[in-house]
Amino acid sequence: MKQNITILGSTGSVGTNTLDVLARHLDRYQVFALTASQQVELMLSQCAQFKPKFAVMAQEAAGRVLADRVKAENLAVEVLWGADALDFVSSHEQVDAVMAAIVGAAGLSPCLAAAHAGKRLLLANKEALVVGGDVFLSAVKKGGARLLPIDSEHSAVFQSLPEDPATWPDRIDQIILTASGGPFRTRDSATLKNVTPEEACAHPNWVMGRKISVDSATMMNKALEVIEARYLFGVSPDQLNVVIHPQSIIHSMVKYKDTSVVAQLGTPDMRVPIAYGLSWPERITSGAQSLDFHTLKPMTFEAIDDHGHPERFPGLKLAWQALKATSGTCAVLNAANEIAVEAFLNRQIRFDQIHQVNMATLEKVIPQSPQNLDDLLHLDSISRKQAADAVRACHAG
Repeated sequence: MKQNITILGSTGSVGTNTLDVLARHLDRYQVFALTASQQVELMLSQCAQFKPKFAVMAQEAAGRVLADRVKAENLAVEVLWGADALDFVSSHEQVDAVMAAIVGAAGLSPCLAAAHAGKRLLLANKEALVVGGDVFLSAVKKGGARLLPIDSEHSAVFQSLPEDPATWPDRIDQIILTASGGPFRTRDSATLKNVTPEEACAHPNWVMGRKISVDSATMMNKALEVIEARYLFGVSPDQLNVVIHPQSIIHSMVKYKDTSVVAQLGTPDMRVPIAYGLSWPERITSGAQSLDFHTLKPMTFEAIDDHGHPERFPGLKLAWQALKATSGTCAVLNAANEIAVEAFLNRQIRFDQIHQVNMATLEKVIPQSPQNLDDLLHLDSISRKQAADAVRACHAG
């Protein structure tokens, strides 16, 4: 029987790549539900091609427009909108797997709904773990869900580990996440205050959304990945490391206690980890180009502190600080960063002030170890308000 797939965030980069993979394997998969925030035209096109049972828009206004368009096109798709609808299509009894690709904390509630319902959860939304932490892992365990990482780095680690998670603590010495270094890897850190949103979004290797592209430029994306890896693989913060690998061919590595290092290589194409998550433990074709070792350029590696990287990427160290701080601190960091990046993209603050906003928010908001979704959402809300105050202070300065 075909597997029913819900795609949370189908109009984004991961969502469209997921649909590309699914289109190659319609004998195995069918789309049950698609969700988006407000891209009505693209959603309508996806509905026409994949004929899901449900299409969900996060915004009511966009949902009503889509409903009218679906009716005019005579498509047999039921249109819903709002947060409850996202939870509904994530936990529906007919759904086998959920691709969680909503960027930011907005994806936390439907991810928890899928976890409680025991779904195969393909996690491309790193914030579910960064914000949810132990609360999210508890839902996965209690619901009997299967959590599979889709971020290229975490998928690479997962592919480099033994199949039995019970053996990981006795074998792993270190998890090494690779980072391209983004567009400003070699740029004079003194000039970063002049960076434009267009420059920050021009990633040298990957095609990503604007928010994630800015996170890559600041290396906050890697900081969030360090936090995510801590929860995914059950290692201590001190067992996590980051190395700059500009070519993005080795996606991450596992160093074992006998000093052996196992790595996963591939072209920088998100369809590879998406295909692996969909088919695990099997493998299916992804549509990505294969590596050609006869033409492959030399691969190089740099320590984070080479060439003044600490000044260029000050946000990276916040990952380890947040993991060692009070439970919930990672959620504060994530909320602050979302507000700061949005302000930068709207030209309200400078590129170098993103870190200032994050630091100011961490200093002001002291979490009280959240225990459930309501606690997490409250912490997220007050952190965003504090970050917005920090943005205004930067702007006034």
